Amino acid sequence: MNMNEYEGYSGYGGGAGYQYGGASDYESGPVNSQYIQQPSDQYYYDYEGGEGEEEEMPATERELAEDAQWKLIQKNTFTRWANEHLKLVNKNVSDLEEDFSDGLRFVSLVEVLSGKKFPKYNKRPNFRTQKLENVTMCLRFLEEGEGIKIVNIDSTDIVDHKLKLILGLIWTLILHYSISMPSWEGDDFDPSRDQTPKQRLLAWIQARIPDRPVNNFTSDWNDGTAIGALVDALGPGLCPDWSEWNPNNNVPNATEAMDAAEQWLDVPQLIKPEEMCNPKVDELSMMTYLAQFPNAKLRAGAPLRPKTNPARCRAYGPGLELHGNTAGNPARFIVETFSAGRGEVEVVVLNPRGVQEPCELIFNNDRNQSYNCVYVPSMPGQYQVFIKFAGREIPKCPYNVGVEAVPGDANKVTASGPGLERSGVMVNRKTYFDVHTRNCGTGVVDVAVLDPMGRKDTVRPMVARKSDDNWYVEYTPVVDGPHSVNIFFAGKAIPNSPYPVGVSAEGGPMVDPARVPPGKLCPPVDALERLLHHLLLRLVDLLKLNNQSDNNLKEHRL
Repeated sequence: MNMNEYEGYSGYGGGAGYQYGGASDYESGPVNSQYIQQPSDQYYYDYEGGEGEEEEMPATERELAEDAQWKLIQKNTFTRWANEHLKLVNKNVSDLEEDFSDGLRFVSLVEVLSGKKFPKYNKRPNFRTQKLENVTMCLRFLEEGEGIKIVNIDSTDIVDHKLKLILGLIWTLILHYSISMPSWEGDDFDPSRDQTPKQRLLAWIQARIPDRPVNNFTSDWNDGTAIGALVDALGPGLCPDWSEWNPNNNVPNATEAMDAAEQWLDVPQLIKPEEMCNPKVDELSMMTYLAQFPNAKLRAGAPLRPKTNPARCRAYGPGLELHGNTAGNPARFIVETFSAGRGEVEVVVLNPRGVQEPCELIFNNDRNQSYNCVYVPSMPGQYQVFIKFAGREIPKCPYNVGVEAVPGDANKVTASGPGLERSGVMVNRKTYFDVHTRNCGTGVVDVAVLDPMGRKDTVRPMVARKSDDNWYVEYTPVVDGPHSVNIFFAGKAIPNSPYPVGVSAEGGPMVDPARVPPGKLCPPVDALERLLHHLLLRLVDLLKLNNQSDNNLKEHRL
């Protein structure tokens, strides 16, 4: 939506158009609150009374008091979250209750989060009506332009400093921009969008730290060992001794892990160690902090002391699944070793006769230290795939893989999603689409994305099965210009493939759909082609190393 539509808008200045859900509905609160998931993926909480009453104040009323510990933690966390974004435009807030009332810093925050600019607003709002106009313009843009459902709050609530409703609005922004909307690298264990944001984040964390079970965002983090396990999983060697930490030293534990995360993973401390270890820690504050980890990247030079742990390897992909593979067609899967320390990956594929069949491994040299693996089943029947890291089998081995004899019908397959649109895709931003294979027979989905130069090795799509009839595909363009998305099922191109996709430059205007040329065809990428490409890259690296050695020798002689 064009933001010019919001220029000078002054409706909804106190009407019922923007509602959020009541002053207490969004709040997390202590253990006597019950979580309810609404269809809009907003969080509501019903407060239950305490077991007994104290003479001064009933327990429930005390927990809802303005100075309740969890509420103070939440206010502090939400303020830090806002400032992390506002610092990009050299602004900050010190008091959420006061600093958004004229709409100026609210405008700045919305601009930073959305990546869009308001062409006009009241830059010197001295009058109440001008403040209302600024806030209303933002609320309308969030709902109509960004698709964020906002209920039970209007511009007067913000202008009149109603803290509970302001915190509720900030949580809506956090939920949308930091938890629901981002596409996380490695978020492949269950790409189904039927998960709530809370379930998605918890499942992502659980997959990273299987050795330290967590089932909530409150009490399971109080002793500091869970955050140590998570930091070490994303930066193997940052907290290698977390399993030996004394739970009674909870604040020092959390401090060590969170300091390492801030320094080497660029994860700001939106919540403080003593707040995380507080038995009354706020659940929404914890989610806000932990939602930064899926996109954390390890900085160079980190003081790592890694331990080899094959149990931290992850393997996934169609080539490891019980259904969908066919004889004569590539079966692909991925092995991630980033959290497992140092070691080599070995794969053994046994056919139904117990005979080993070739499996190609290509190291991607990416942040997850992952390997692309592909084998071509030679016959139908039950296959077994054994995966070892550092000489030991990883969890779930052996994988039992069913291979069918007759491939499915690619002509019945359909695909849809923003990653297939002619316009709207941007450089260095992940996009996605779905492939629908209902009543199409047996087969797996394969995808190749050609960049403007016709190369299919610059973009590596991630393909995951959502259900028996649906597949999820995610990719990140690295250059702008026309791309071609080729989709295959059971080794054959589906109708309308290749899809032409216009990729715009980061921060630039969207591509005109009418100017995007037709897509370019390419055959499915087979194992031999991947192997030749891998060998070519290795040859280039060896030549560079040889040239460097020659130069060093010349300098030594001089």
